[in-house]
Amino acid sequence: MRFPHLLALCLPAFFTALPASATAPEDIAGSRPNIVVIYMDDMAYADIGPFGAQGYSTPNLERMASEGRKFTDFSVSSAVCSASRSALLTGCYHRRLGLSGALGPKAKIGLAPSETTFAEVCRSAGYRTACHGKWHLGHHPKFLPTNQGFDQFYGIPYSNDMWPLHPDTIRRQQKDPHDPGNWPPLPIIEAVAGQPPRIVNDNVQPADQEQMTVELTRRSVEFIEDQSSDKPFLLYLPHPMVHVPLYVSERFRGKSGAGLFGDVMMEIDWSVGQILSAIESIDQQKNTLVIFTSDNGPWLSYGNHAGSAGPLREGKGTQWEGGVREPTVMWWPDTIPAGTTCDTFCSTIDVLPTIVELTGGEAPEQKIDGHSILDLMLNVPGAKSPHESFVGYYGGGQLQTIRNERFKLVFPHAYRTLGDRTAGKDGMPDGYAMTKSGLELYDLDADVSETTNVIEAHPEIVKQLQAAAEVYRQQLGDRLQKIKGSEIRGPGKLAEDEPQLTWKGSY
Repeated sequence: MRFPHLLALCLPAFFTALPASATAPEDIAGSRPNIVVIYMDDMAYADIGPFGAQGYSTPNLERMASEGRKFTDFSVSSAVCSASRSALLTGCYHRRLGLSGALGPKAKIGLAPSETTFAEVCRSAGYRTACHGKWHLGHHPKFLPTNQGFDQFYGIPYSNDMWPLHPDTIRRQQKDPHDPGNWPPLPIIEAVAGQPPRIVNDNVQPADQEQMTVELTRRSVEFIEDQSSDKPFLLYLPHPMVHVPLYVSERFRGKSGAGLFGDVMMEIDWSVGQILSAIESIDQQKNTLVIFTSDNGPWLSYGNHAGSAGPLREGKGTQWEGGVREPTVMWWPDTIPAGTTCDTFCSTIDVLPTIVELTGGEAPEQKIDGHSILDLMLNVPGAKSPHESFVGYYGGGQLQTIRNERFKLVFPHAYRTLGDRTAGKDGMPDGYAMTKSGLELYDLDADVSETTNVIEAHPEIVKQLQAAAEVYRQQLGDRLQKIKGSEIRGPGKLAEDEPQLTWKGSY
């Protein structure tokens, strides 16, 4: 059954009279284009120019939008790192994979090797593949990108704040200089498929983080421009920025005039420009799809070191729109219609099935939750959201929200908020307060800020969404109602006799 308010159209950016794409999905299905997925960390809805950023410029992302297509209702599976990344790579709700939250240095679990990533889809279609950046799906060898379909990996195993200079540690050491802190040294890992991973830096310092965006960009450009093979390529570039602590190279320090956050965003925009230029340098711009999006919304407690969700409610760590709706731009000259906007709901879980359709690669054998959005990318007339319903799990398996194209039903749950508190400043956060929602319904078409509960006006919609939620509860569980779920596959687990990745000071 399709919900009555599931809207159908993707609207162009300026006037509805603008023509749809001349490219039909069947014309490019199996065409094996190059694919680049740029995945930001903690970047908010209004942090880039095409979505209203103020105080600094992002000309390369503006270019992507003017030559490509904005997606204004593009959601992640969860408002936190590991869970969100697992969903992007596999096309599954993170709950189905048995992952939640953000994996830390002590974790002995990760993305199960039995899951199929979009890198494995591409490799099955004859692609060369690379991951450069933040992985955060398990740091032991069996979980690393080179065992998940990537030919090469260079980057950090988890978030860049999981290191000895975490703000909490700094605060504690101000009181007690001998306090050892909570985190081991942060490493940089390099790996090639079929070979053991190497620790190339066992103790990342601030100077290393300052060069991180530059180095990841350099390696990505080299990968794109590598002419030793005629295979198409997949590049996954999960930037550690703009997750705190913020770092920027000397070239961009102070350049924005909008503080460190603006400097970092300008460097990220530069990185996007370098990627586009590399694609053009090998004359592959008409054969390359570039997707730019983020894993979750802003870490609001960090104040001026966090971004802006614009009109959206709350941020990272909540299933309100500010936590899960991400600024997304897709670029593929002469294929994706230039200067258009898609307002139809879709998600990161739709990336993998779209890649399956484009590459002709092997689809996952296990059940996934996403659907191809190629028709939405191409602005095909009458294209609809592939999701009659979409669930938001958080809090270790709490089913907190369910939505259709227009309405979002919020179930009673506790969530964090700054409320009336003053946000942190200059890299030091303030604390959140906890509050509770009731059973609430929001009309996202009329009220994207989720300010007005309209549950009394739409009893039939509530009934429909509650019925759909009950199906998800039986499949994926619900910690709020103590339901386990019958279709949770579970994470990968490290056996005692399996290799572990260690470095000086690691757990």
